[in-house]
Amino acid sequence: MTVDLKSTLVTSLEGAATQAGLVLLSATKGSNFHGRPTAVFQLGLAGDELAGRSLRLELSEAFDFDKPDLLPTMTAHLAGEARRLRNPRPECYVTLGGLPLAFGQFQWPFHLSTSGADTHIVHGEIHLADGSANNLHAKVAASVTLTFAEIVPAMEQPYAETFVYNAVRKTVDLGQLEFLKSGNRQPVPVTTRYYSRWQKKFLFTETNDAERLEYLLRKVYWLSGVLGEGKPVWIADPRDAQYLNTTEADLLRMAGHEAGDGLLALEGEFAAATPQLLARAPEYEATLEAALNFTKPQFNESMRSGKANM
Repeated sequence: MTVDLKSTLVTSLEGAATQAGLVLLSATKGSNFHGRPTAVFQLGLAGDELAGRSLRLELSEAFDFDKPDLLPTMTAHLAGEARRLRNPRPECYVTLGGLPLAFGQFQWPFHLSTSGADTHIVHGEIHLADGSANNLHAKVAASVTLTFAEIVPAMEQPYAETFVYNAVRKTVDLGQLEFLKSGNRQPVPVTTRYYSRWQKKFLFTETNDAERLEYLLRKVYWLSGVLGEGKPVWIADPRDAQYLNTTEADLLRMAGHEAGDGLLALEGEFAAATPQLLARAPEYEATLEAALNFTKPQFNESMRSGKANM
């Protein structure tokens, strides 16, 4: 259903979605953090087997992306989302430390900080997605400095979602986000330390082949084997490539090696968990527990006995 939205935005979005292989399911009015009007789009894939999976895209109502400097990024974003929607759990990602996370309730687009700081903020939530009913999650506030914002073509979801999600994952890897059953919003600073002006690309984590390979196996174990009922997940995801500082082709190359060893069932750019990979469950669950413990504040025992120098 399309209701009283700027017709040029709807037309442009529908055209870009079609080019990416997506179908516009609905277009409705929304509002951002400050109550300003937004356009909310639901996009999906054609085919009965993929019914029920959709992508939520929210843009400022006055935003015009049909320009030479903005359209290519929008097109690439939607093309990536079309492939990601084929994952059994499109909203889920894995951290380098081995935590499967579900991203949701991100309130796009960015809004200016209300605390007086010169930053752009987007709120969201991440949930521990290990197949249990633990309800452990973290409410996050990703803040982008004005200097960093100058790098971004537009402070809108398609132009920022990838680096925001990767900044969240990096913050988890650093043990700076705690997973709770309830709690206050926690900060995720997104600064120029995550961007190389010389290389003109985002840099989050330097990894080697061994680390990338282990990441892929954990990803397929959790997202295909545990959460996806054995259905394949997208290996050549540019969002993961950015997070690991590698390329989609490199991720596919490593997946091909593991398919040869029987740990992955590879079909094009997608891979499913095999019984051999699922047999590693104790290892991956232990890794998850260790990664989760790393995010918990540790009590300094020396303070208990009064040895603190205060």
